[in-house]
Amino acid sequence: MIEASQAFAELKRGSDEILLEDELLTKLKSGKPLKIKAGFDPTAPDLHLGHTVLINKLRQFQQLGHEVIFLIGDFTGMIGDPTGKNVTRKALTQEDVLANAETYKEQVFKILDPAKTTVAFNSTWMEKLGSAGMLKLASRQTVARMMERDDFKKRYANGQAIAIHEFMYPLVQGWDSVALEADVELGGTDQKFNLLMGRELQKAEGQRPQTVLMMPLLEGLDGVQKMSKSLGNYIGITDSPTDMFGKIMSISDDLMWRYYELLSFKPIDVIEGYKEEITAGKNPRDVKIDLAKELIARFHDDASAQTAHQEFINRFQKGAMPDNVEEKSINSKNGNIAIANLLKEAGLVASTSEAMRMIKQGAVKIDGEKVTDNKMQIEANSEAIYQVGKRKFAKIKVSA
Repeated sequence: MIEASQAFAELKRGSDEILLEDELLTKLKSGKPLKIKAGFDPTAPDLHLGHTVLINKLRQFQQLGHEVIFLIGDFTGMIGDPTGKNVTRKALTQEDVLANAETYKEQVFKILDPAKTTVAFNSTWMEKLGSAGMLKLASRQTVARMMERDDFKKRYANGQAIAIHEFMYPLVQGWDSVALEADVELGGTDQKFNLLMGRELQKAEGQRPQTVLMMPLLEGLDGVQKMSKSLGNYIGITDSPTDMFGKIMSISDDLMWRYYELLSFKPIDVIEGYKEEITAGKNPRDVKIDLAKELIARFHDDASAQTAHQEFINRFQKGAMPDNVEEKSINSKNGNIAIANLLKEAGLVASTSEAMRMIKQGAVKIDGEKVTDNKMQIEANSEAIYQVGKRKFAKIKVSA
């Protein structure tokens, strides 16, 4: 079995905060399989890549031999999670919740091992609690304590309504941890209040309090707001391979590293290697292509990833290039050639200084992707479509 400190380092990767780190390390050193809980309210039928940040972390725990509980909040879904909302959330019907829950189960097993995953529904214990139990649970906290929540505080200050039943949401989520006797609960940074509520209720019930591991919220395609279907900046895990490829290729180079950190299963040293290659002149587009293929293969298959890549190239060629593109071969030295020299030798510019100027103006593209680094090195044994301005194209093969 993997050594505890090594397991801790892997689990900490990409996390925002662990409460408490020493506590988690102690639990890992015990050598006993831990109960790892993450809850999802089935408020929509489809998951997006933002949801998978937590599911990927569950997968890590699972691979380390721990018991993963994928909790579907069919009961809390009918309350409506108030987190981050400035209005009372519309509660779902029981029919909506159950239909969405079935879809969730199908989708999460694209990441988790179904044989090693317990799917639980919090209505199982919440319905047994009954009205008397709910009143007792409500007595565990004060209104003042609930108003410590940032979103409740803001809504109250702005004169926006807060329904009484919304105060129950953190309590019910916390009681889920009691019912499951969770050792660790995962959640987003916006769930901190609710996650800590689980610790409080477990202590009150005489249980060892759960460790809280919070993951950051994944930015959407705009690189600013968190990924959300309502904002339209999402990549759905049920998106077609073609749509998924195009969306991933549209993200900025900076955002690409964030996606690698939170979504890729590649080892850290491999990702660091990519960064070094780009610093040395490799086109970030090629690294982004690898990310797109990895994610498409995960949610579809390898063949779909390859086809989506080719379709992406074909769409660009068909929509922006002449039917007949001149093919040229350029010999590189020492295994690569500077982009400015390549463009000059190919006859796409008159001089390297013109090449530099055109790159600075954003007028140079490789397979439809804009070139921003005028010091880029093109590797030998590569082939791509190079474009300068609106009319100059060449399919260039670089050989050693």
